This record gives sequence, structure tokens and C-alpha cells, in this order.
Amino acid sequence: MRRPQNTVDAGKWGENLAANELARLGYAVLARRYRTRFGEIDIVAQDGGTVVFVEVKARRTERYGSAAESVTSWKQRRIAAMALDYLGRVGRLDDPCRFDVVAIDGFGTRHATVRVIKDAFLAC
Repeated sequence: MRRPQNTVDAGKWGENLAANELARLGYAVLARRYRTRFGEIDIVAQDGGTVVFVEVKARRTERYGSAAESVTSWKQRRIAAMALDYLGRVGRLDDPCRFDVVAIDGFGTRHATVRVIKDAFLAC
């Protein structure tokens, strides 16, 4: 697979890897790059009857920690705010939801690993 040449390509490449892995696991992708006034949700999917908000994080090396470790509490709060916006806009405020992370370590290398972390965090 061709290595991404810039941050936009890298983001799309990582999201494509994540979407493919989610589909392989039986998720239905509802939206990609959903924009709100708080920011952007990488992927909104459905897993059974649950709406899943997916943050995609990628790291080439573990110099600054793993991909999964880079989803900070600040980012979790932002994702939760964006999720509430999404649920309100599509009329699904009463539906169950959860927050997953797709962690890609070794991003852009031949040894990249893609790991889906279900219920990666709780929104309070």
C-alpha cells in the first residue's frame, strides 16, 4: 500500500483502513467525517441497534505513545458533544450509543496493525 504523502492523504488512508475493518466486523458505516461546530467525528457507524462514534487514531511509531493512548480526556469530551449533536440532528436521541477507537500503530509501514477498541471510553 502506498504511503500517504501529506496529512490529508494520511487521514483518508487511516479512515479507509478503519472503515474496512469496521465493515469486516459487521458494522454499518452511517457517516464519515461528520462535521459539527465542535469539530469532526471520523466515523459514525451502527453495530446492531447501537450507534457507534468512532475516533480513528494512527501513529507511525510509539515514540509518543500508542495510537490508542492519544485519545485524551479533552478529545473524549469533544467527541461526546459531537455525538449529541449527531443524535439530535438524526432524531436518535433515545437510541443506545457507544464510543469506539480504531487504533492504527505502525501507520504507513508494512507492519501496520489495526485494532478496534469497543467502549473505549464513557461520555459523562
